[in-house]
Amino acid sequence: MASHPVDVLVGNRIRQRRALLGMSQTALGKAVGLTFQQIQKYERGANRASASKLYEFATVLDVPVSFFFESAVEAETTSKRGRRMETIDEGVSTKRETLELVRAFYKIRKANVRREILDLIKAVG
Repeated sequence: MASHPVDVLVGNRIRQRRALLGMSQTALGKAVGLTFQQIQKYERGANRASASKLYEFATVLDVPVSFFFESAVEAETTSKRGRRMETIDEGVSTKRETLELVRAFYKIRKANVRREILDLIKAVG
């Protein structure tokens, strides 16, 4: 049986945040009492996350529980009534370069330097 699109979205958001923090599947699993194989299943959407498990993920990943559903709400409001959402979040697949950029940005200690870099990126974009 195919995974529900919302389960896939939640899994993608877990993977995205874990990767952004530079956390391994093993470390996340240890923090929430799971094996890395179980984390892989959650990230693929093969395992459906319970409310309590979502709360644990949110706590460890330092995000509100709503973080896992933000794109789903947007997609649902734009989809037609009675029609199953085929693709919920096209922007979830984060490129390695983006993660590297964000990690490097947060390593900059001086707030004024971070602000100047942000302004530069906005001007170029």
